[in-house]
Amino acid sequence: MALPKFITALVFVLTLARIELSTAQVVKGKVSCIDCKHKDAFSGIKILVKCDRVKKLAMATTEEDGSFEVELPSDTSKSSPPLNCHAKLFAAPTQLYASRKNVVSKIIKTKELNSYTISTPLSFSTSCPFTYEKCRSMSKFGSSKNINLNLPPEWGLAPASLYIPYYPIISGIP
Repeated sequence: MALPKFITALVFVLTLARIELSTAQVVKGKVSCIDCKHKDAFSGIKILVKCDRVKKLAMATTEEDGSFEVELPSDTSKSSPPLNCHAKLFAAPTQLYASRKNVVSKIIKTKELNSYTISTPLSFSTSCPFTYEKCRSMSKFGSSKNINLNLPPEWGLAPASLYIPYYPIISGIP
C-alpha cells in the first residue's frame, strides 16, 4: 500500500524538478569574423560580461556559428536589474586580432522579457591587418626559433637550444 504512494510521490517530485522556474536575465549575441572563410568555426571563443556595481563576472563560450548565451551577473541582495553592462571578446583558442572599438559592446534590452543583446557586433580577424601599429612593430623583430646544434648523443649533453644563447647574470657590478 505504501509502495504505490511512494512511486507517485517520486514521479511528482521528478516532474517538478524538470520545470525550470527562472527569472534570470540572459544575454544572447554573436561574434563575427572580418576575414574568415564561410566554413570557419568560431567555437571556443570566450566572452566576458561585466556589469557596474556587481562584483561577479559572467563568462560565455561561443558555439560553432559564433553565437553565445550567458546569464547577466547580479548580486542576490539587489532585486533591480543590473544597469550599464558590457560584453568583451576575451580569449580564443587561436590568435585573433581586433581593434579596441570591436572588442567591447554595450548590452541593451530586447523586446523579449528578461532578454538582452549586444549593441554593436564583436568582430575580429584571424590575420593581422598591417594597419595596426602593433602588427607592424611585431614584424620588425626576427624569428624566435631556437638555435639547435647537433651535438653527438655520446657526450650526454642536453640539446643546445636549452643553453645557447646563454646570458649570465652577474650581480654586484654597477
